Amino acid sequence: MTVLNNHSVPVHLPYLLYDSDSVPYPYTPSAPFALTDAFIEYAGKTSQGILHFWKTDPLVILGMMDTKLPAFDSALSVIRQSDYALVVRNSGGLAVVSDPGILNVSLIFPEEEQRMTINEGYQRMHALIAESFQEYGKTIDAVEIPDSYCPGDYDLSIDGKKIAGISQRRIKGGIAIMIYLSVSGNQLERGQLIQDFYQKGDAHEQDRWHFPDVRPSSMTTLEAAFETSLSVRQVKYKLEQTLRNWGAELTTGTYSEDIHMAYQAGMKKMKKRNEKLL
Repeated sequence: MTVLNNHSVPVHLPYLLYDSDSVPYPYTPSAPFALTDAFIEYAGKTSQGILHFWKTDPLVILGMMDTKLPAFDSALSVIRQSDYALVVRNSGGLAVVSDPGILNVSLIFPEEEQRMTINEGYQRMHALIAESFQEYGKTIDAVEIPDSYCPGDYDLSIDGKKIAGISQRRIKGGIAIMIYLSVSGNQLERGQLIQDFYQKGDAHEQDRWHFPDVRPSSMTTLEAAFETSLSVRQVKYKLEQTLRNWGAELTTGTYSEDIHMAYQAGMKKMKKRNEKLL
């Protein structure tokens, strides 16, 4: 039986906690995406929840639609001339920026008796984030910020400025709800990089695909929104504590043979995808 708290987050599950700070695999831009898929499969097999924290070196994460830009090669040159590496992720959406000031979080569940809707998945992550930062006295809204990068219905924002984007991925009996949180750093610079990427790629010279008209000032960081110093480590702690306060049991996860095999398979797919597209 699925037991939910009043925010619709399952708390009957044991949760395994994984962090990229202690991952046993070499860091590459593709690694977090292969590992996320491995965790989704593992959650489906074992009926466990998983909380996965991950960070990256400076990295622009492209969605498949970005590869449809009319001048894609020119757009790539903008990123390659910057300090950011490139990767095309294995899911939908559009370009986002990751770096050490960004915390990526995956909340992973086995598929439940009654299939979770897409909106319910987003609502679970929104609830976790809103509860974790309620002490700062600011409302965290879930509404599209159309002139941000990778806009979506469940963009999270404070005072009208986007601080996070949420996506989902479902495979083999599991579902991952994933969010990037802009904790600190130069968000204006991140936004400018993606604005330049789309402009150089002639994004608005066609009407088949919809790309955002990015306005860098439409986004901000948690530090700027709350007007306080805030580290990625502190944010991790807040999210863990919220889940524990809701009644979830978190223990440090180990890298089983099932996870290892699924990860290796995922890395092969990511390598093949990126060699073809980039």
